[in-house]
Amino acid sequence: MEDTEIVALYWARDEAALAESERKYGGYCRAIALGILESREDAAECVNDTWLRAWEAMPPRRPSRLDTFLGRLTRNLSLDRWRARRARKRGGGQVELALHELEECLPSGDRPERALEAKTLAESLDRFLEALPREKRVLFIQRYWYLRPVEELAALHGMGKNTAASTLFRLRAQLREHLEREGFTV
Repeated sequence: MEDTEIVALYWARDEAALAESERKYGGYCRAIALGILESREDAAECVNDTWLRAWEAMPPRRPSRLDTFLGRLTRNLSLDRWRARRARKRGGGQVELALHELEECLPSGDRPERALEAKTLAESLDRFLEALPREKRVLFIQRYWYLRPVEELAALHGMGKNTAASTLFRLRAQLREHLEREGFTV
């Protein structure tokens, strides 16, 4: 089924949207969650939560790219779960848990200038990534979006761990220079 058809199912409030999302993007979303959480049970819960969040977001949102939309939801949910798990290990995590519980009933703290800054930064990051050779762009995204370990990236790209780490270090330095040239304070 095409993404536009799946989105139309969400908009029609047809529960088949959930099954189609799982069929088409379940593996993709599980890979993202598992890479962050390293627990199949936690990853499965995050993927299920992804379908719920997508259901709640559509309508009113109509994502232009369903794969990116679902991947971002999964990544954010997985990072939230990772932070909560880490906070519990540090002493209960009650502050973070309480704030998370309040998120749904508090107004958004976003100010228009922050949204504009975030949009401008995202556009600058896109320009940086587009200028990179494909292999370096893929390496960068796999590390900093999908949060894959350097050892895994080295094996995937047929390079040593030190070479992968050095390449990523140089890419971060290039990004810093790029952002400073575009007027961002780093």
